[in-house]
Amino acid sequence: MATPAPSALVELLKPITWFAPMWAFTCGVVSSGQSPHGQWAVIAAGVVLAGPLVCATSQAVNDWYDRHVDAINEPNRPIPSGRMPGRWGFYVASAWTLLSLAVAAALGPWILGAALFGLVLAWLYSAPPLRLKRNGWWGNSAVALCYEGLPWFTGAAVMAAAMPDRRVLAVAFLYSVGAHGIMTLNDFKSVEGDRRTGIRSLPVQLGTDRAARFACLVMALPQAVVIACLLAWERPWHAGLVAALLLGQILLMGRLLAAPRARAAWYNGTGTTLYVLGMLVAAFALRPLVQAGL
Repeated sequence: MATPAPSALVELLKPITWFAPMWAFTCGVVSSGQSPHGQWAVIAAGVVLAGPLVCATSQAVNDWYDRHVDAINEPNRPIPSGRMPGRWGFYVASAWTLLSLAVAAALGPWILGAALFGLVLAWLYSAPPLRLKRNGWWGNSAVALCYEGLPWFTGAAVMAAAMPDRRVLAVAFLYSVGAHGIMTLNDFKSVEGDRRTGIRSLPVQLGTDRAARFACLVMALPQAVVIACLLAWERPWHAGLVAALLLGQILLMGRLLAAPRARAAWYNGTGTTLYVLGMLVAAFALRPLVQAGL
């Protein structure tokens, strides 16, 4: 039986997508208020779990069940191009799922529970019969939660070895909501294939102009709530910095909305960078609150 080249395996697992959950996990570690001293090995294992394991699993699962769509949108991907032959895409997705669970189990019950939840969502997102990605409302919600909120929760939980503080959970949730807009912009690259294969992404359902306006609103509003929370928690400097980063995003959104389909990828490389910087600022703002138990 033909076997895939290592380069095809790496491409299937999409290392470029690992950054978001690894960053969110780091934000969780920071927001926990716990000292990393003596826990660097656990933190490193958690980062690997968030990115090269759980996120990579979701990419392999998605590519396997999207192989017919990718044959239209991106025929050079490993599976439709034949560089990942036979059922190797499915085998890799299954093996990475088991490996992710093994590593998560070694990190403790809270981490295992979070990883199991994320992996179940990854399969439900792509695999029939549910295949959540067939509807952009459900699919984008699942991905946003797995890319932002769940890794943030995991990072905070692995440091505290317990349920994270309620403020940590609230901020992680708000940034997950905002990430729904990021996922909507990510769907702009596959509008044609989605239409032809019955995938009702938000650009397909709403049209690209309305979907772009909706994405901008969904990205901005949760950050405004984060700013209000930080002010209520007496973190004015952090609130001001998050507000400045949000203002920068709003300015970039104006250019995005002038040509959403052409500039969606551009915004995901510019405005999204400001978004994730705001996440880290908010994480640092939470540290003294958690440490003081206020």
